Parts: sequence; structure tokens; C-alpha cells
Amino acid sequence: MLLKSKAVQLWARRLHIYVSMALLLVVLFFSVTGITLNRPELFVNSQPTVDSLTLALPNSLMNSGSRAFVPDEQALLEFLDANAAISGMPSAMEVFTEVEDDELLEGEIALDYKGPGYNATVFIDLLNQQAEIEKNHYGIVAVLNDLHKGRNSGEVWKWFIDITALLMVFFVLTGVCLLLPKKKTLNTSMKWMALGSLTTFFIFIFAVP
Repeated sequence: MLLKSKAVQLWARRLHIYVSMALLLVVLFFSVTGITLNRPELFVNSQPTVDSLTLALPNSLMNSGSRAFVPDEQALLEFLDANAAISGMPSAMEVFTEVEDDELLEGEIALDYKGPGYNATVFIDLLNQQAEIEKNHYGIVAVLNDLHKGRNSGEVWKWFIDITALLMVFFVLTGVCLLLPKKKTLNTSMKWMALGSLTTFFIFIFAVP
């Protein structure tokens, strides 16, 4: 059988070891955050730490957009990043203006930022040229929990989770390959696999509401 050949076994052993070491801290991270996700009432702050900030928008920013009295979106985001220390991914801007005879009667811009364990809201009064910013931090455990879920973590982190999951599958398959030539160990391992699978099945059927 090909999987039992010396060459395949040699490479399976090497890959099993190298992949396991590459994933050592990553598996530990996902294991620990699995517990903190399952018991958020024990680890996550129910009330966030709130920071509030008021910023005055410069006149040059107010005149940089294609619409009268509305700043260019990119320039506004860069200004907020530089002066408000905001992190996370910004939402689309909600803009409302009322202009009469080339005079701004009312104007508002609203947007929010979301990141792991973090969110911020931004409300801009275009008449007063002021931005009211409120940042909410839910603590390091909330950050780790959101990273576990890939929530508000960006596309690169999502790819990291996908690749990690594939490597874990590869780690399991190489482990099974290493067991194939060892008949006695394989039989014992299959019994443990059956026990674990049946336990999971019965808990799902009889204990999950």
C-alpha cells in the first residue's frame, strides 16, 4: 500500500512534526479563546471603557470635497486617523445637508469604526465644524475573542484563519497516515476515535436544546 511505504511515511512524519510546531502557539490561541468565547460572562467586560473626544475640523478640510460644505471622504478619514487615534474599519459615511441660497442651514456626517474588541462612533456637525467621537474598548479578552471569530479583523486575518484550518486538517491526515503501518496502535486509536465521535453525537442529540 502506497501510504505505508517508507518514503511516504518519512515525509508524513516530517510534515506532521513541522506543521505541529508551526501551529503550536496558534492552536493554543484558538483553544484558550474557545473557552473564553464559551464563557464570556467570566472573562469579558460587560461595560466597555469609554473615551470621548471633540475635534475642530479645519476650514481647509471643509472645502476639499466635490460637494459644497462636505469634506472629501478620504481627506476626512485621514484627518480622523491622524488626530483622533481611531483604529478599526470605517463604515460608509451617512451625510445629510440642507443648503439654501449657497448657505448651509444644516449638515451632519455620521460613521463608525469597528475592530476586534473595539468600536467608535463619529458624529460631525458641519455647521460648527466639530467632530464628536466616542471610542469603546471591551478589553484584551474581547480582542482575542473577535480574532478567534475573524470578526472585524480584516481580510488578511480571515485568510490566516482559513490557512490555519487547512494546516490543522493536514496535521490530522498526516497523523492518520503515520498510524497505518502500526496495526495495534491503529486499532486502539480507531476505538478512541469512535468513542469521541459517539460521545459528541450523544451530547448533541440528548443535551443540546
